[in-house]
Amino acid sequence: MWIVISVMVVFHVVGFLSSIDAVMSTRTSQGAIAWVVSLNTFPYVAVPAYWVLGRSRFEGYVNARQDGDHEIRHIALEARELTMDHRSDRGENDPLVRASEMLAKVPVLQNNDVELLVDGQETFDSVFSGIDAAREYILVQFFIVKDDELGRELHKRLVAKAKEGVRVYFLYDEVGSNALTKSYINELRDVGAEILDFHTRKGPGNRFQINFRNHRKIVVVDGHTAWVGGHNVGDEYMGRDPEFGHWRDTHVRITGPAALAVQLSFLEDWHWATGKALEFGWAPHVPGGEGKDVLIYPTGPADRLETATLMFVNGINSAQERLWIASPYFVPDESVMNALHLAALRGVDVRIIIPDKADHTLVWLAAYSYFEEAQETGIRFFRYMDGFLHQKVVLIDNEISAVGTANFDNRSFRLNFEIMAVVADPAFATEVEQMLLTDMAKSVEMQPGDLDKKSFWFKLGTRLARLTSPIQ
Repeated sequence: MWIVISVMVVFHVVGFLSSIDAVMSTRTSQGAIAWVVSLNTFPYVAVPAYWVLGRSRFEGYVNARQDGDHEIRHIALEARELTMDHRSDRGENDPLVRASEMLAKVPVLQNNDVELLVDGQETFDSVFSGIDAAREYILVQFFIVKDDELGRELHKRLVAKAKEGVRVYFLYDEVGSNALTKSYINELRDVGAEILDFHTRKGPGNRFQINFRNHRKIVVVDGHTAWVGGHNVGDEYMGRDPEFGHWRDTHVRITGPAALAVQLSFLEDWHWATGKALEFGWAPHVPGGEGKDVLIYPTGPADRLETATLMFVNGINSAQERLWIASPYFVPDESVMNALHLAALRGVDVRIIIPDKADHTLVWLAAYSYFEEAQETGIRFFRYMDGFLHQKVVLIDNEISAVGTANFDNRSFRLNFEIMAVVADPAFATEVEQMLLTDMAKSVEMQPGDLDKKSFWFKLGTRLARLTSPIQ
């Protein structure tokens, strides 16, 4: 009996102390209140949940742009100095662009070539071609890597390049790639490639954290070309999963100075995982032809500000005529939803494309809870029917396009390390427009009253799912 009472006392004391930590560290007042109430009312469940899922700041991550780590900082400064001749003047003329640059900690860079890559075949044909042409080094980073047909194709090419003497650095997320086989890893190490997980739980402050993820998908070849987008490495991304069928996703290939900004993001992640700084060439490569302005926007829970949330809100607020968003997960927080409402009220054509199929049921259900309130202000929703839509794309007016890894949900806003490539170019925006129009033609537009046709239990499920959005 005394043992039970002692355990109960310990849980309540730890719950009280944890609630103080929640008040001091939780980024939103709503989240802090929810944790304080649950930690003091139901500590037996809430305490372990809080220390596994509760924190919204990733402790200990050495970010060169924020914490001034000397080993990395001199490299970042060198990269910025070498790219200054390619810095766009957009930030000087537009306060919204200047705010984006300050959040991204890198400038908008001009003189880039950007290619839109639609779906898996086009994306991995481009990536593999780039890997085959590598002469000095290859940087690879994915959230999910599988030892399947596509994963083995990547593996084969990296092994071949490593045998040629090309340096290969491979980073994966230990949660997303939890099924990656030891043989896959060891075969790469045997030929000299360096491959390891992001090490999310590194450091005493993160020992029990499994909620933070490195969601970035990056390939960089020789510092002159980078690939960024929504694809992971798995057969489903090639449309080979019979359950999902066609997998709709988007990547971009960037050749030019902006590739160095992608490289810098990888360098910082590698330094966290290994404690070592990689030395590369930082002289920008300038392709021929008329170049495009690109801002590389890495975000994550190590940032002092909620950079992903602010990125989206800033972009939404900048829209004057059009705001089209494609995302597999639409569970925005109040600040983002309010910005979308205001955009629609001032006459902006706001359209949201989401999948009709669900790969995460809670997220899929939660999205329904936003439809009716959003439609009151004229926001239009399209449910993609031709397989599963996984792309993360934003189109603003007739010039700005963003392609990358960040979804419209709390996980991308606060818990994941993400990266977006923002392209300022009317011709590229036209390509994105045509791509999204094709997607909308394969979608069904939601109509007012659609939710009313659902059962009571479905409606209840949408509301309950929305309550769990902070940890989805």
